Amino acid sequence: METNEILREQIFETIKKQLRDNDPPETKITYDRLIKNGFDDFQTRQLIGQCLAVELFDVMKNGKPYNNERYIKNLLALPKEPFE
Repeated sequence: METNEILREQIFETIKKQLRDNDPPETKITYDRLIKNGFDDFQTRQLIGQCLAVELFDVMKNGKPYNNERYIKNLLALPKEPFE
């Protein structure tokens, strides 16, 4: 699957804001944990971005509201890929 660079940059910008604002705090906790476990900055943001993409997809494709609880659950399960 081709990577949409514009979408990736938007997702990375959202992650940057979450880290800066510590909202949700689980984003920073997950970021720090993954870095400590040997992932580099780009890999870590990609993994977190997968969790965010799950939520964006559900909102855009299925018209469902953003599910912060599921987002946090998926963050805490990383590096396991989000399936939900």
